[in-house]
Amino acid sequence: MKLLGKRARKGEEGSIKLVPEEGEDMWHAYNLIREGDAVTATTFRKVQKDSGGTSAVASERIKIKLTIKVEEVDFDAEGQQIRLRGKNTTENEHVKLGAYHTLEIEQQRPFTLYKQAWDLLDLERIKQACDPAASADLAAVLITEGLANLCLVGSSCTLQRARIETNMPRKRGAAAAGYDKSLESFFRKVYDAILRHVDWEVVKCLVIAGPGFTKDSFKTFLEAEAVRQDNRALILNKQKVLVSAASSADKHSLKEVMASPGIASQIKDTKAAKETQALQAFYDMMARDSARAFYGPGHVQAAHELGAVQTLLITDTLFRVNNVVQRQKYATLVEQVQEAGGEAIIFSGMHVSGEQLNQLTGLAAILRFPLPDLEDEELDAGDLQ
Repeated sequence: MKLLGKRARKGEEGSIKLVPEEGEDMWHAYNLIREGDAVTATTFRKVQKDSGGTSAVASERIKIKLTIKVEEVDFDAEGQQIRLRGKNTTENEHVKLGAYHTLEIEQQRPFTLYKQAWDLLDLERIKQACDPAASADLAAVLITEGLANLCLVGSSCTLQRARIETNMPRKRGAAAAGYDKSLESFFRKVYDAILRHVDWEVVKCLVIAGPGFTKDSFKTFLEAEAVRQDNRALILNKQKVLVSAASSADKHSLKEVMASPGIASQIKDTKAAKETQALQAFYDMMARDSARAFYGPGHVQAAHELGAVQTLLITDTLFRVNNVVQRQKYATLVEQVQEAGGEAIIFSGMHVSGEQLNQLTGLAAILRFPLPDLEDEELDAGDLQ
């Protein structure tokens, strides 16, 4: 994300001007823009053109700049596009004041976001989004016979960039002769996907994972094909390619891959790895001493009021609410935990670990000391009070 201008301070009205540069930036923008905000961006409008007195009606698409007060936000994760719908708040000869219009936020197109009051979480997200080191630093090919998923794991989201499926003939019988040819064709498609989507200037490592021996066979094919094609990028980054076991070739197996010691050591400094490690630490604590691991707004808030929260785990999904008061409660909880010397880890809902935390209400905590009495209490599992 490129920051073009910033006039925003915590608790004050202000604006920022940003340019999304890649897919992950679109996720950041989606989490920043909410109902009630104002957004300025260029858009295209079809207008009638003077046809010089003839009866034929001509029209043309013109580019105009509009500011709308946002009423709806729609994020297309696959198409990497955000659609904003709201009323026009600027005088314009082509769009009436107060008329509804849809703005589309796309990569490489600047926009300005205005808020009545900026909170710390939004300002931190901007800082994180504009950090040049916080890009897709892990690529993973989850592969088994006839199925492969290529994912890019960045600081804030996991993007599935390619899915390759091929019907494989049986290894035995009359179809056996075509098996090797089909496998090579399948491997070549996966190889081509890697060439298209993996930027070795950014990616710290490429993990090839899956059940059985297909992953090992593909790594051998990858290295041989790189030499055959004299692909310098792959040859020079050969040491970044690792193999890991996984129970399947589906996206959810990324959690197993990132938790394995060999891979974790390679990506230990990435945000996604820290989220995975923190969630695993929570599960380990639940198994070892359940009175020191709570989840759900009621129990976590009660533990916080007793000064017991050592590590707060919270998903950014909880901040995507139109209820300003409720969002502020979560923001205040994060700030208070940090001020008390605790750690607050904000999970991305676009990571596998974030999806898992969302299944635990999106809020959990590892405590400094056990609270057995609190563990036995029935508390409201709804929003923070």
